Amino acid sequence: MATIFDLLLPVTPMNLLTAFIMVTVFIVVLFLGSKILPGVKGLGEPLKDGSRRQYKLTGLMLFLLATFGAILVLLLYQRVNPWIWNLEYITIRFWSLLIIANIYTVVWTILLFFLGRRKQGEAKRKGFKGVLHDIWFGPELNPTWWGVDLKMFAYQPSLIGLSILNWSFLFTQLDNYGYILPQMWLYQAFWWFYLFTHYIFEEFMLTTWDIMSENFGLMLVWGDLVYVPFFYSIAGWFIIDQEIGFSVYAIIILGVAYLIALYIFRGSNIQKYKFKKNPNTKIWFKPAKSLEGKILVSGFWGKGRKLNYSGEVLTYFIISLTTGLISAIPLLLPVSLLILLMHRAWRDDKRCRKKYGELWKEYCKIAKYKMIPKIY
Repeated sequence: MATIFDLLLPVTPMNLLTAFIMVTVFIVVLFLGSKILPGVKGLGEPLKDGSRRQYKLTGLMLFLLATFGAILVLLLYQRVNPWIWNLEYITIRFWSLLIIANIYTVVWTILLFFLGRRKQGEAKRKGFKGVLHDIWFGPELNPTWWGVDLKMFAYQPSLIGLSILNWSFLFTQLDNYGYILPQMWLYQAFWWFYLFTHYIFEEFMLTTWDIMSENFGLMLVWGDLVYVPFFYSIAGWFIIDQEIGFSVYAIIILGVAYLIALYIFRGSNIQKYKFKKNPNTKIWFKPAKSLEGKILVSGFWGKGRKLNYSGEVLTYFIISLTTGLISAIPLLLPVSLLILLMHRAWRDDKRCRKKYGELWKEYCKIAKYKMIPKIY
């Protein structure tokens, strides 16, 4: 019996051209949408010179339009012409799309490198190490093209691309087997709600490490264009060919576990965001407590220093369980994120020790663990 992996189209010049057109149209439409559509105004964190960048946040509208489009195509698929209205075209061109996404990553990185270093002039980093640094991390903190902040924009092809790829799995199962299993709906619901809550609180992203501190180079570009859409969706591949649906009990258990994990992830981030906006805010129905008004010690932040990372990894682990663990491959996502975020927690701890000094040591006595209470 053929599986979805047998249906993947080979990498040919024609398939690469088709994939190039698909990716190009996708990115251009999102870029124009980011430029033209109305959005919520948000202020970034203070820069070194004390100024604050203003952002127009259009992600929620773009995501909802993409969702509406996917639902409309699903209705047309079932009622009009399945051959035309079928997102399976995305699934079967996976290899070509992956190659084009990597090519776009390289081209975008090269443009960022040369344009950024031209702006730096004599202040640019010298030598081979300087060149490697500016390729990997990027020469600029906040590159902007045509009034669109590129670092914030990159979340759109990243996350909306993930959403559309996920939708294509649903179409593929329906087209090949004539049904959509409960675990496929569960997988879709988990990812959709994850992305929806991201965009509902999109302004929070302006206070994250990536936006505040990381320059925009190959590391972030590859992460946005390749790693997130093509790797985060890895579990979906292992649901397409399944034949037996999950029981109601399995759905309820996974659903509850998912909501708890997502609450830890989003809830801890929202607590910090609310505190930054208003140090007198309430957290868990009590006035927020802090050390000298600088370090939050209420809510999740009084229990651990990076429980938001723990909640994120746990969320991905629950999503991987929608496959029923028929393969260890879907676990690569939570495992890889655990390693990445443990390293980032170490980097952030190092940065905070330098920034806050003795105050950070005092905080570490309150929140003794980074990500896993009693362990790490």
